[in-house]
Amino acid sequence: MAAYGLYTYIRSNRRKSIALLLGLFVLVYVMVFAGALIAEALSINAPLDYLIRAAEYDFMIALPWATGGALLWIVIAYYFHQSMIDAVTGATPVTREQEPRLHNILENLCISRGITMPTLRVAEDPALNAFSTGLTQQQYSITVMRGLMNALNDAELESVLGHELTHIRNGDVQMMVVAVVIAGVISFFGEMIFRLFFQASFYGGFGGFRRRGSDRDGGVAGLALLIGLAIIIVAWVLSVVIQFALSREREYLADAGSVELTKNPDAMIAALRKIEGRGELTHATSAVMELCVDNPREGFSNIFDTHPSVEDRVAALVKYAGGHDPGPVALETPQEPETPSQPASFGGPWGDKRQQGGGEQGPWGPEPTPPADGGPWGSDRG
Repeated sequence: MAAYGLYTYIRSNRRKSIALLLGLFVLVYVMVFAGALIAEALSINAPLDYLIRAAEYDFMIALPWATGGALLWIVIAYYFHQSMIDAVTGATPVTREQEPRLHNILENLCISRGITMPTLRVAEDPALNAFSTGLTQQQYSITVMRGLMNALNDAELESVLGHELTHIRNGDVQMMVVAVVIAGVISFFGEMIFRLFFQASFYGGFGGFRRRGSDRDGGVAGLALLIGLAIIIVAWVLSVVIQFALSREREYLADAGSVELTKNPDAMIAALRKIEGRGELTHATSAVMELCVDNPREGFSNIFDTHPSVEDRVAALVKYAGGHDPGPVALETPQEPETPSQPASFGGPWGDKRQQGGGEQGPWGPEPTPPADGGPWGSDRG
């Protein structure tokens, strides 16, 4: 019964993710129409219905250009996204000889389910996190932070790798890269339109941009401007919310897929409890954090959170996969090795300068006691 609920949950969230991604594409075209409406309002003093019809005409002309621009961003992401992420995180590919434990766990998972093994990368970062990248089978890669490898046992590390393999197997990686790119297009168009708008305001106002019409239509043109700007703001906010909602949905799917691969829900729960609140990559951008197992960065009233809370993810695993929640986990802080102030055999930083008989304390240790008869080399007596 639990398994049935788990698979139902997976199918439901996959449908929601596809719908959300389609919503992002729609918002690109909404943004283009808003830009056309603003351009017409800046150019013509005319009734509102005329401005809307003119914007519709401009939109049809701009439609192929907008589509081409979005595709160009996707092409750029296709070829360069991995190198850009590696530059941010400091991750490097590793071989079996360099990381045998990590390599063997992932290889066993892939062999058991007939999955092509992705490239392994390790980032020397104390954070407890991991993420997957790639748009094709040849590009797929899983990056693991050193802190995660040190904190998790083999079963827990296997569950995290299973989580990332599920992202790859379900197409979540491609979906999120495309989502980030499309959201970037929306942000780019929005910023460009706002810049043009304020530039027009700074250099003489809107009147210089209007080709024809009477002054009495100025108020209507101003209303059209406000409508266009409002559409852009709403579209941008919705793109962020959709992007984050898409990320939240896929994390539930990946947790469920990890349990399907490993048959060990308790290990996935234990890993999440250890990762909880310890996954911050200080130098990573928000786009990179969206790809991670957990993103501790939070937004306003949870609307802009890219990941569901660990509590919600654990609750889903308990309900649908029959796991057991141990509750929040406190990890031991590694102790710094104590440095003795003076080694037993050789005192001082460069060695023991003590001689028989003791003496005064000098900069390098106790000074030797001078000979009884004085003189720098011994007795002065002839």
